[in-house]
Amino acid sequence: MSELFDDDPHDAPPRRPSTRARWLVISGVVLVLFFFALTTFASLYTDGLWYHSVDFDSVFGTLFWTRTILFVVFGLLMAAAIAVPVWLAYRARPFFHPADDHGGLERYRDAITPIRTWLLVGVAGISGIFAGVSGAGRWRTYLLWRNGVPFGSKDRFFHRDVGFYVFDLPWWHYLVNFALTALILATLASLVVHYVYGGIRLGGAVRDRISRPAGAQISVLVGLVLALKAVDYWLDRFDLVHDSGPVLDGIGYTDDHAVLPGKNILIGISVICALLFFANVWRRSWQLPSVGIGLLLVSAIVLGLIWPAIVQAFQVKPSQSDKERTYLAANIAATRAAYGIDDVETVAYKPTADASATSAKALDNAASSVPVADPVWVRDEFEQIQQGRSYYTVAPELDVDRYDIDGHDRALVLGVRELKQSGISTSDRTWTNLHTVYTHSNGVVAAYANQRGRADATEHADTQWAEGRDDSDLTAGQKNVQDQVYFGEDSPDYSIVGRPAGAKSVELDYGSNEGQQTTTYAGKGGVPIGSTFRRLMYAIQYGSANFLLSERVNDDSKVLDNRTPQQRVEKVAPWLTLDDDAYPVVEDGRILWVVDGYTTTDRYPQSASDSFAAMTNDARPTTSGTQTVPTDEINYMRNAVKATVDAYDGTVHLYAWDDSDPILKTWEKAFPGVVEKKADIPAALLPHLRYPEDLYKVQRYQLAKYHVTDAVDFLNANDQWSVPDDPNNPNHQQTPARMFLPGASGDSTWSITSAFTPLSRQNLAAVMTVDSDATDPKNYGKIRVLTGFGQGTAGPGMISNTFRTDSRIADAIARFSRSASSAAWGQVLTVPTASHGLLYVEPVYASPLSGSGSNYQRLAYVLVSYDGRVGYGRTLGAALSNALGGGTAGQGGQQSGNGGQGTGRSSGQGSGTGQTQGDHDTQVRSLLAQAQQLFDRADAAGRSNDFALREKLMQQAEAKVDQALELLNK
Repeated sequence: MSELFDDDPHDAPPRRPSTRARWLVISGVVLVLFFFALTTFASLYTDGLWYHSVDFDSVFGTLFWTRTILFVVFGLLMAAAIAVPVWLAYRARPFFHPADDHGGLERYRDAITPIRTWLLVGVAGISGIFAGVSGAGRWRTYLLWRNGVPFGSKDRFFHRDVGFYVFDLPWWHYLVNFALTALILATLASLVVHYVYGGIRLGGAVRDRISRPAGAQISVLVGLVLALKAVDYWLDRFDLVHDSGPVLDGIGYTDDHAVLPGKNILIGISVICALLFFANVWRRSWQLPSVGIGLLLVSAIVLGLIWPAIVQAFQVKPSQSDKERTYLAANIAATRAAYGIDDVETVAYKPTADASATSAKALDNAASSVPVADPVWVRDEFEQIQQGRSYYTVAPELDVDRYDIDGHDRALVLGVRELKQSGISTSDRTWTNLHTVYTHSNGVVAAYANQRGRADATEHADTQWAEGRDDSDLTAGQKNVQDQVYFGEDSPDYSIVGRPAGAKSVELDYGSNEGQQTTTYAGKGGVPIGSTFRRLMYAIQYGSANFLLSERVNDDSKVLDNRTPQQRVEKVAPWLTLDDDAYPVVEDGRILWVVDGYTTTDRYPQSASDSFAAMTNDARPTTSGTQTVPTDEINYMRNAVKATVDAYDGTVHLYAWDDSDPILKTWEKAFPGVVEKKADIPAALLPHLRYPEDLYKVQRYQLAKYHVTDAVDFLNANDQWSVPDDPNNPNHQQTPARMFLPGASGDSTWSITSAFTPLSRQNLAAVMTVDSDATDPKNYGKIRVLTGFGQGTAGPGMISNTFRTDSRIADAIARFSRSASSAAWGQVLTVPTASHGLLYVEPVYASPLSGSGSNYQRLAYVLVSYDGRVGYGRTLGAALSNALGGGTAGQGGQQSGNGGQGTGRSSGQGSGTGQTQGDHDTQVRSLLAQAQQLFDRADAAGRSNDFALREKLMQQAEAKVDQALELLNK
């Protein structure tokens, strides 16, 4: 091929750079390429080791080879698409340059000539690399196209299977766009070469401006661009079914009667223009091709912009209901199907709240399972009391799950005790400590959500622990409990574990009251790094020479990395969109993380598209889940997979949950054997597989509009709802709550629930509940919307405002709290009871009065609203008694006769007789004095590092303070 690049006989002798400069440049390039290749290889090599360690080698192989093949194929195609036309343009150059070269092109030719081969290779190579990277990044699109299965339903307008739009159309678009880009770049590069070497001249006679070879090549290239543009217009027709319009997503009246015909016309014009350019290879007249290009541009503007705007303004808007009704009906049906809200059961809620006919005791029994403990605000108490070590913490928001305690389903607030390396003293934050000593945390902390202890009989104002330093209700009866957490939401980036035989353990382990202990990881997870080569690769991967130099890295060492549950699931199933909230499950003596995985797309025809982040944005202190859709917009969602991650050894399991989902079936074809069958889910795990929160919030967001199924009513926004903002966190939707509610079967069912309000109003419109009991496949996931509330029924915002403006509540919080302004208002719970009507509950947290020794928020009062009556108390029962009359805001629900319940874990009995103010004052002073003595003893125990005794004394002291406050409130 060397003769193709022979020197032009008129070219001047090339001026070659000096040998030293050339070698310096070559050396620099080689070093950069070597460094890039080494880091890339280290990343791929360690990635392969990680996939092997979790038994997902097939995922790594599929991803690696798919990306590699796409990179090579598209890189070579782009390089060839640029190199071949440039080579042809150079070969077709005129060998005699005109004498009137006024543009100084001779200088450019002289500069290019010595390096023209390298320049061509460089331009084509760089373009190929960029194209290859782009192609490799389209591995999801390719695999979906290659393995797509039918949806079994067709769109209303083109009558194609939905799978065509979800799996096939995106790949065909990419191929056409890639080809267009390659041809446009090839055309531009050819124009440059022809211009530099005289094939195209900007001066001189008209007939001599473009040489015959240059004209032929440019005509062919432009003709191919126009032919591909015709194909692009043809594919664009199908995009109309998921494009956003002024009224709805999908095809509307204007699309059907203006845009779609316009696309068809543009296809014909593009084909005609392409033929004119192909004919120009022989005709050598640019007049007709130029007219054709002008016609195409004008037609694109008129047919693509002006004419649709005219139709929309003068035909659609004057009679929008008539024009859009058919298309909106298709949009409503498709949206409800795409988001899984087409089988919603709407129920007229019949029970009516009647304070005059309902006793506080009966209502308390009906609401005995209401989760009073707020998962956000109780978190600080979890950390302070159950932390155990300064370098342990819990998640910003705790999880709520149900567990069988003594044969009864109980709602628990729980969190994993996580390792927080920022809590380690600065002097101890060495590489050795951070990566070989502080490697894990221990255990789960749990409390009863309804503030009732194990017996579920007596309400308490203080937290009733189910699992912690001195409690084990949750793990009682479980054998061989493995509570070490090496894989958690706050685990370090990587840890090095393992020791030679006979060596001492160095990993710090939480030993409860037994003092400092050490242990050695013995799980099957982790990558062995006994060989020097592997240590070198990890040293490059993590930028630390300690992998090679530290004595803590030995022949028996393993490296634990990719340690958060989301990271591990994302790597083995990169095609899933993950729920933001991984929650822990304690079963069979092990801690498992459960992560909900979704299949999503933004290509479902006629379905409404919205931002995933906007739909899931609520008051929770977290971010939206991991996304796989190219944009944040989705218009289809299914909870396809339930994933588990073992907190000790990191084992990952993917279980098919919605095995009828076509997108899941497609990915199962692409990654065979990766997703296990639904029947393989362990029986002990099944009760804890809850209805996922992000899916609920997306469905709630869409149901606020798409519960209306009549097209005209929808268009007029009749009866449109909205998800209310959290009263305590404006501009964030209210977080759904998990509790036991009357289910589809009529029995108390583990559910997820939240309220709707009318659009731009604050009264209650509806309550959405979803059965979340995975052991009941018939009713699991059943969405029920409770309606029929009157205009005067208050919504969560109105209830919150009522609580905040009640003078009695404000005074009570001020007496309890160090500062009334520091009170933390919990979530307003809308509770539709089975037979007593609606009940509203809101916990309030505050720091106790000075001298209590507590520097964290604790439950101050429970607020209730029932049938327009407001009450408050230290417990739900006390608040209901206060609201319905006959009770105070004291500790217990029994307010007469024998008095109220005591605080803490003990139950004191009041005399029930009247007392003078002097007696009250004396008792209050005595109780506070006793409390101060207990606080002093607790401080002394803390200084002696006897934290168990300190916590017991603190609880006793706080109980004394509670008793004093109860007396003050009487």
